[in-house]
Amino acid sequence: MADHRMTRRDIVGAAVAGLPLVAAGSRVARAQTGAQNRVAIGISTLGFPTLSNAQLAETLAEQGFKLIQLFFSQTDSRYWVYNGRSDLSDMTPARSRAIAAAYRSAGITIHSMGVYTNLVHPDASERQKNLAYFEAMMKIATAMEVRYLVTEAGHYHPDTPTSGTTYHLREDVWRRTIEAGKRLAAMAADHGVTVLMEPFFDGFFASAKRTRTFLEEVDSAHVRALLDPANLLEVNDLEEMFDQLGPWIDCLHAKDRRLHVERGVPAGQGDLDYPTFVSLAAARTPKAPLILEYVGLDDYQQTLRHLRTTMQKAGVREA
Repeated sequence: MADHRMTRRDIVGAAVAGLPLVAAGSRVARAQTGAQNRVAIGISTLGFPTLSNAQLAETLAEQGFKLIQLFFSQTDSRYWVYNGRSDLSDMTPARSRAIAAAYRSAGITIHSMGVYTNLVHPDASERQKNLAYFEAMMKIATAMEVRYLVTEAGHYHPDTPTSGTTYHLREDVWRRTIEAGKRLAAMAADHGVTVLMEPFFDGFFASAKRTRTFLEEVDSAHVRALLDPANLLEVNDLEEMFDQLGPWIDCLHAKDRRLHVERGVPAGQGDLDYPTFVSLAAARTPKAPLILEYVGLDDYQQTLRHLRTTMQKAGVREA
């Protein structure tokens, strides 16, 4: 996700910490999945703000999409806020079901919904409001019969810079975010949904290993992982990412990024080794769909063709 300014400041420690591989985790992942050699393709709705949900469903169905990650960014559902929250009071169960029906009637399944609120804010009342917002999204997901919600930990930058460890790597922030993760897990269990945490090298989940450690400490079947390899390109190799997180991955983002460049780009326009990525996805996490991200009306068809061609050359079939 993260499409804002990114620095490499103070992440070396996290990067180095991510180097040891988890051999046992790799064996578990391989034993569980096997080499099924196929993976599903979906797309994020975030890049299509000029279309209604019904219009977008029709457009995507024409291109053969059967899976989406839903963000409330369409003309008839303007609720998307990054790193914060919005007022969902008029998003009734009936309205939620109607949006879901627009996609399902076009043969499209909603795999997951984007939340991306702030779980690392230092103010307890802000964290509580953001958790309440997250639970409101869980209720909407339940009405839509959507199983997964996806998020990062969020970002906070103190108004007055301080010396020492970067905010999101501080000990007190770790403790607070573990607490927030456990509260999310309890809420998710109550609503029968699962929250997927997305790592990003300039955030709280600064490496694959740090994300795995968080998931182990929260220790809930209702808090798992979304892997976006472009987000970890600076600090982890692809094999490391899957070795560390494989058993927890339920979704994958398919975008790209150039090394040492701040902003992400559509798949195939950066330095990510896409043949290796799709091969690892098929072998290690075949049940996790590849969700195209950072694309819109102008480039999604080109990016889809690139992904399908890459998969074909790598011997990976589209599920």
